[in-house]
Amino acid sequence: MSLPEWTIVDFIHRGPWWQNRGIRLLNICLFLPLLTAPINGFDSSLVNGLQILPAWQEYFHHPNGKTLGLISAAQVIGSIVALPLTPIVSDNLGRRPTLFIGSVIMLVGAILQTLSRNIGTFIGARGTLGFGLTFGLNAAPLLITELAYPTQRGKLTSIYNSSWYFGSIVSAWVCFGAFNGASNSEWSWRVPTAVQLLAPFFQMLLIWFIPESPRFLVAQGRESEAARILSRFHANGADERDPLVMFEMAQIRHALKMEKQAAKDTRWTTLLSTPGNRKRMRIVVALAIFSQWSGNGLVSYYINLILEGVGFTSTNTKAAINGALQVWNLLAAMTGAMLIDLWGRRTLFIISNVGMLIDFILWTITTALFNELHITAAAKATLPFVFIFYLFYDIAYTPMLVAYTLEILPFNIRAKGFAIMNFVVSLTLAFNQFVNPWALDAIGWRYYLVYCGWLIIELVFVVTNIVETRGRTLEETAALFDGEQPPQDLVQMGGEAATMPMGRATAIERQLSEEKSRPIGNEHEFLEMSDMSNSLGSRRQSNNAFVDSKRPHSELFLESSESFHAL
Repeated sequence: MSLPEWTIVDFIHRGPWWQNRGIRLLNICLFLPLLTAPINGFDSSLVNGLQILPAWQEYFHHPNGKTLGLISAAQVIGSIVALPLTPIVSDNLGRRPTLFIGSVIMLVGAILQTLSRNIGTFIGARGTLGFGLTFGLNAAPLLITELAYPTQRGKLTSIYNSSWYFGSIVSAWVCFGAFNGASNSEWSWRVPTAVQLLAPFFQMLLIWFIPESPRFLVAQGRESEAARILSRFHANGADERDPLVMFEMAQIRHALKMEKQAAKDTRWTTLLSTPGNRKRMRIVVALAIFSQWSGNGLVSYYINLILEGVGFTSTNTKAAINGALQVWNLLAAMTGAMLIDLWGRRTLFIISNVGMLIDFILWTITTALFNELHITAAAKATLPFVFIFYLFYDIAYTPMLVAYTLEILPFNIRAKGFAIMNFVVSLTLAFNQFVNPWALDAIGWRYYLVYCGWLIIELVFVVTNIVETRGRTLEETAALFDGEQPPQDLVQMGGEAATMPMGRATAIERQLSEEKSRPIGNEHEFLEMSDMSNSLGSRRQSNNAFVDSKRPHSELFLESSESFHAL
């Protein structure tokens, strides 16, 4: 009779997380980097709300066309300039210093923006904010994923991705409140810009009170510090030889070793070196472009022009519509996130693109009827189409742009492919922000016809190129692109279910107990001791597989082999 098997799942805290002091303190700490996504949402939506305010329009002499485009694009231009610098700073100085630097730069930009006396200063402030924000956007998600408790990493990442809309909601309603409180005073636009000071200030002030990323510390050769952090927050202050701490340390070391080897063997040309990689990059680049060129940029950055184009001229009404739309976006994005595993990636992308195309055609027709024939009923019908459009956009492109990109990219090109995606998003966003107001000013509603044609192209691409990855392991996903013989590194990365014979587990537990009687002499001794769990770490089980203990172990094993995308 075979011995029962003992899994790493047995090392995980079983009860509610708030009953574990270490996890409770950790989640309080992680609130600070989680603020970065709402900061991004607030900043990205602010100019959209300011355009509605008469005082802002009058103070800056009603900017339009290229000038308005430059105001909106300045943040993205600053972001593009910072993109090459942020990973260097993050990997060499650490996640916390990078977030601190970003917060300081954002604080300077927000002060300049609040005190702006002319359009040049305002544009410069927007660029400064974008430059600083990029440092935060690089460091914050890394700090969250590398510090989070294993069973909560997926949830916290989802919260981070979805909380962008919390910032946009605050931005929209602060503009609404400032207008109602100060009306035509210049404080109606200076107050919302001043509110932007708060979150970066708290990040700058409090960042040194949260722990550094254990992964960064191990990469810098500071293994003892990393083990102390993991033992305090993941093992509830237990000994650094706690089995969970040992496993996580071994896993981090193994991942860093594989990444170092991949960096040595992988060049930028590898992205296009095989038919499978070329197909991956074609999808990644296309989705990055579609995420900004589907017509969403019209309302996301120029809602004032869109609403005035269909007869909504009341500032109070426009501000209220903007606020309601941000709440609607949040609900739609969360709905899409819950449907990903139920309906599948490909299905959601197709539903999204079909819905956007049909809706945008109807939106174009109602706008044309109002502008050409002055039919008031057509103007009223346009507003629901704006909300319906965002429902279809948000159920796919908001929750899946990043997740699907990471799923289809194998380990050896994941970092470079993800960097390409972010760069393409920034480029298309900057182009879109600059061209949209110019085109709307020049040809009005006829510009919508361009998007109708483009949405047809998007739908054809999605139907013919997007592959379904739901329920597939990394090897099975790779086979969809590379055929039945995936690259060898994918086979190695696939791993096995994180199981261990009870006898071997007992032996390791006994050895751990013996080791507790003496201190760790130095880093090398700690590393040697960590090698006891290398057989576990080398299997590359994703921490996201550590879930509720009430679920069957067989189900956990299946998840452990399917969740390597997070690595």
